[in-house]
Amino acid sequence: MKILSKIGLLAGLGLCLTALADSLQAADYNQYYRNLPIKLNPVTAPVIPDYEVKITDFGAKNDGVTLNTEAFAKAMSHLAEKGGGRLVVPEGIWYTGPIQFESNIELHLERGALVLFSENLADYPALASDWEGVSTHRAMSPLSARQKHDIAITGDGTINGNGQNWRPVKKGKMTADQWRNLTKKGCVNAKGDIWFPNERIRDVYENRDLQAKVHRGDKATVDYAHDFLRPVLLSFIGCKNVLLKDATFENSPAWNLHPLLCENLIIDNVNVRNPWYAQNGDGVDIESCTDVLLLNSRFDVGDDAMCIKSGKDKDGRERGIPCSNVLIEGCTVYHGHGGFVIGSEMSGGCKDIVVRNCVFIGTDVGLRFKSTRGRGGVVEDIYVDNIKMSDIAGDALIFDLYYGIKPGAPVPEVSEETPSFRNMYINDVTCRSAKRAALFNGLPEMPMKNVVITNSHFRADSGIELNHVDGLTLKNVTITTPGEKIKEGEGVKNVSIEK
Repeated sequence: MKILSKIGLLAGLGLCLTALADSLQAADYNQYYRNLPIKLNPVTAPVIPDYEVKITDFGAKNDGVTLNTEAFAKAMSHLAEKGGGRLVVPEGIWYTGPIQFESNIELHLERGALVLFSENLADYPALASDWEGVSTHRAMSPLSARQKHDIAITGDGTINGNGQNWRPVKKGKMTADQWRNLTKKGCVNAKGDIWFPNERIRDVYENRDLQAKVHRGDKATVDYAHDFLRPVLLSFIGCKNVLLKDATFENSPAWNLHPLLCENLIIDNVNVRNPWYAQNGDGVDIESCTDVLLLNSRFDVGDDAMCIKSGKDKDGRERGIPCSNVLIEGCTVYHGHGGFVIGSEMSGGCKDIVVRNCVFIGTDVGLRFKSTRGRGGVVEDIYVDNIKMSDIAGDALIFDLYYGIKPGAPVPEVSEETPSFRNMYINDVTCRSAKRAALFNGLPEMPMKNVVITNSHFRADSGIELNHVDGLTLKNVTITTPGEKIKEGEGVKNVSIEK
């Protein structure tokens, strides 16, 4: 009886584990779409066929030395031939070059698994891609997919992009000892204030004319500039039904996660990390995507943490695809230039976005909305609720349409190049400490319109500064500051302050 009981217990445990795996695969995300201020289309998890292989089945070794690029390629090809399935990566250090996804495939990293990408920059060939909202050339991303569907990265393992072999570093972002150790290899610029991993990266970095030629696609130029063309860690372009769940993504050459033109995207319970000095070390840049859920994730990065984009200037306007139907829920940001950010590349527009129940600790800015002349695009119908902030180095809240514009620049006529921010609703923001509570800095030719802030408390060294705002409502907003609570500059109209 005891033996039978144990067998029954083990069988029951196996069924529970199977049920747990199935529930993770087919998680119901509808619960997060209840009681939203606007209607958003709920996302659904990708469907992965019930077929599983291990990376070791294809000759991969977890010794941290063997280059496993071919094994990953063979595994992806095998799964594609079978119609898809799950590729399991057990514990160990799996050293590899780029991994390219096929449709219907889940890459599952077991606890203790580290996928470490090669530091040999030649392993990442240059190809036509996008960077900062512009069609250009970049080195191949360590993780990539283009026009695929039903793809996933799951599990408790870690993916490391070996980004220190690509990124320049500014001296002002390091201690004296860190700088001394860093400059024992690589090279610095003539001023001695920027370090580069190699001389070719430095040469291209300092030659803007050469960089411009890269965009036009001259092969000889692209080949010469290769090492300068830092890739994002994860580049999924034009994909549908995507899930990133539980894994850690870290140490990217440039941006960490970059879904572009994707539909039905879920990012759930991931860790995203970069050194705080990482140049262009964004956490996630969601660009021209539709139906997105970013959920219960943590960011500690070198640039903006959670960022919404839709292309830059003429390229973005011609693409004309806004980032829309986005829900961000329950995320925590530690270091980052901004906690939640829209822009500055938003030429295709951004709309129908809800951000709620997030915490920002020690970011440079809390909520950061930025654009500039030349972008064009409309940012509208943005809803923010229940944001807690502490130790914000700059502004708790900033709307800046003068991003990169020098004071005193001539005022142009309104055109397709004029950005517009309107219909922003912000509720229940608590900021314990910041340098300034908020900055509203619209354009003279296109003021910010219809911004509503309710039930919020800002504790800061200075209050709210307003420039070129037409339509601002502050209702039950407390500003705790030793100086002036609200400072009105130029072009301020229709401000309503209610208790």
